[in-house]
Amino acid sequence: MTFSLLDQLLAYREVIWFNPGTKESRLALGETGFTQKDIDTAADRFDRFRPFFAAAFPETRAASGRLESPLRSISGMRTALAQKYGVRLEGRLLLKCDHLLPIAGSVKGRGGIYEVIKYAEQIALTHRLLQPGDDTAVLLGKRARAVFAGHRLAVGSTGNLGLAVGIVGARFGFQVAVHMAAAARPWKKALLRRLGVQVVEYQADYSQAVAEGRRQAAADPHCHFIDDENSADLFLGYAVAGRRVMEQLDELAIPVDADHPLFVYLPCGVGGGPGGITFGLKQLFGDHVHCFFAEPTHSPAMLLGLSSGLHSRVSVRDFGLNNITAADGLAVGRPSGFIGRTMAPLIDGVFTVADEELFRLLALLAESEEIRLEPSALAGMAGPPRLEQASIYLKEHGLDRAMAEATHMVWGTGGRLVPAEEMASYCQRGKDLSQPGG
Repeated sequence: MTFSLLDQLLAYREVIWFNPGTKESRLALGETGFTQKDIDTAADRFDRFRPFFAAAFPETRAASGRLESPLRSISGMRTALAQKYGVRLEGRLLLKCDHLLPIAGSVKGRGGIYEVIKYAEQIALTHRLLQPGDDTAVLLGKRARAVFAGHRLAVGSTGNLGLAVGIVGARFGFQVAVHMAAAARPWKKALLRRLGVQVVEYQADYSQAVAEGRRQAAADPHCHFIDDENSADLFLGYAVAGRRVMEQLDELAIPVDADHPLFVYLPCGVGGGPGGITFGLKQLFGDHVHCFFAEPTHSPAMLLGLSSGLHSRVSVRDFGLNNITAADGLAVGRPSGFIGRTMAPLIDGVFTVADEELFRLLALLAESEEIRLEPSALAGMAGPPRLEQASIYLKEHGLDRAMAEATHMVWGTGGRLVPAEEMASYCQRGKDLSQPGG
C-alpha cells in the first residue's frame, strides 16, 4: 500500500486500486484449493432441491424451482453514465439483476440458500427422511419438519445474508437466529421476525455480530453456524453464478475472449459473495474476465486487506475510518481472511464510492431504466466509467484496443424486497443530491 493511497482513503476520497499481485488465472486457480468440480457439486445440489423450492416458494414455480436472476442490457444507463462522468464508455453495459433472485432478492441469496440446503440434506439423509434420488419436496412434510425443529441455524449478517438464511431456514422448520449489526435496515429485521426468526441486535458493527453468533453457536452441538467470513459452502454457492452467467451470455450471443473482454463490477462487504463469483467466472473465462470489487469510502475493508497483505488482520477502524455507510450490506470493517488469502491473485482491483454517489447512481438508474435497487447495489455502477478513465492500466494490460468490443457487467444486489416508501426516499435523496449544489 502506498502512502498516497492511504492518505486518500483516510480522507474518505474515492479511489481505484489495481492489484499488482495478480497471476495468470490458470496458475492462481490451481492454488486456491478448489476446482470446477466443487462448483459442479454445488450446482447439482441446487438442481436436486428444485422440487423443494417449487413446492415451498410459489415465485419459483414458473422456472420449476431454478434459482436465477436475469442478465439485462441497460443501454439507457450506459448513455447516462457517459454523460455524467464525461467519458466515451465503449462496449456493452449489462446488469446482473440479483435484486430479482428468487426467494432472497440479493447476491447473498446463492451462498446463504446453498449452505442451508446442504445442511438440511445432511440431516435428512442421516435421519432417513430422504434417499438419494428422492423428490426433495418430501422435506416439507410433518415428519421432516419435526426433525428440523430440533436443529438450529445461526448467522451473523449486515442484512441480506440473514434474510436468505432466515427465509429458507424457517421454511424447513429450523430454529434460526440472525445476529445483526447496527447498520442492518429495520425492515429486514422486521421481515425476519414475522417469519419467526430470532433477531439478535448489536450496537457495534458486523464483526461483533459475527463473532458473538459464532461463539454462541459453538456451545450448541445442534446448531450450525453459517460463517460469512470463513465458509467454503457459502463461497461455492456464490461460485455457481459463474456457470449461469456463461449460459446467459451464450443466449445473448455475447462472446468473451481476448478481443471481447468481460469486466465485472461486484459490490463487496466481507468479500464472500464477490470472491465466490470471481472464482466461478475465472474458472470459465480465465484471463478474459476482469473482476473489480466495489466498496463504500467509509468501509474499504477489502481494499485495505489486499493492498497491505494483512487481510483479516487489519480493520478500517485501525486507521480511524468509521465504517458508517448507507450501503448497509457493505458496512464491514474487517475483510474475510479466507477470501483475501484465497482470491488475492485473482482480484483485478478494488474501487471505492461515496455514499452520496451511490444515491445519485440509484436515482439515475431508476430514471434511465426504471430499475430500483438499494444503495449497496449501486456500488459497482461507478466501475465502467472509472475503468474508462484508467488509460494507463488499460494500455499496460493490452486492453485499450479491445474496449469497443468489451462487455461491462455491473452486479446488482438487493432492492426488490425494500418497502416502497423506503425506496421512494432513496430515489428522492438521489435526485436531491444530483441537483446543482447537492
